Parts: sequence; C-alpha cells; structure tokens
Amino acid sequence: MNVFLSDEQDEPLDGAALRSFASFVLGDEGLPPETEVAIVLVGPEQMAEYNRAFMNRRGPTDVLAFPVSELTPGHPPTRMANDPPVALGDVFLCPSVIKGHAEEEGRPFDDWMHLLVAHGILHLLGYDHADDRAAEQMEQRERELLAGAGRDPV
Repeated sequence: MNVFLSDEQDEPLDGAALRSFASFVLGDEGLPPETEVAIVLVGPEQMAEYNRAFMNRRGPTDVLAFPVSELTPGHPPTRMANDPPVALGDVFLCPSVIKGHAEEEGRPFDDWMHLLVAHGILHLLGYDHADDRAAEQMEQRERELLAGAGRDPV
C-alpha cells in the first residue's frame, strides 16, 4: 500500500504507526497492494478553514475525507492490468481536536487517532453515517478493523 503521510501540525504522534495501520485497513478492505491514499495531519486553524470551505461548517473538526470517486461500502475498486494504481483520495485529521475528544471520552489519544484513521479511510471507500443503518455498518467495520489490528475498539 502507498500511504502518504504529511504532518503539518504540532501534536506529537507516531506517524509510522498511523501509516502502518492505514495500510492494514486498506489490505483488510481488499484493496490492491498498489493502492494510494494520503493522510494529512493539520492544526485546528487549517482544519477550521477546510471545514468552512468544503463542508460549510464553522470551527475545526476531527476528520475530513475527500474521495476521488464514489464507491460502495464492501466493494473496493479493482486495478486492471496496465492501469495506474487505485487512488482513493485524502484524509485530513486534526490531532489537537482528536486529543480533546479522546480526553472527553476518557480514552487513550492513540486509540482515538487510529479510530479516526479508519473512519476517514472508510469514508473514502463509500461508508457513511447519514442514517442509523449506515452508521451502525460503519461503526461495526471500525470496531472490526481496530480489533483486527490489536487496538482497543473504542
């Protein structure tokens, strides 16, 4: 898997572990080994700007996902011979906001970060939480991925 990680913020974290987990998620979702995804870690000011510009919402949020194409959950794209690698899109995470949410929930920051990496990637793959059924499907998949990687399924 080709996971590009850009850390443009100040919160200390283990970028290698996040890249490794993202690769695990992509593999567990059945994506081809050449699949590409970008994970960008940003500060709250930058996240607030993205949230305003792309979601028409105020203030920073924890995660935003920008898929390249519209996909259906559980049906990963395939790569045909001689085609370029599958590019899923970009996941933007704001570790300082995530840290605050983890503290509110009484959970370890690292577990919460991994949950939101999975959450963002699942959004790229067509998962959503627009209604109760879709939300339960997405949350169940997040729990499975975290448990499969030996993490606390927050």
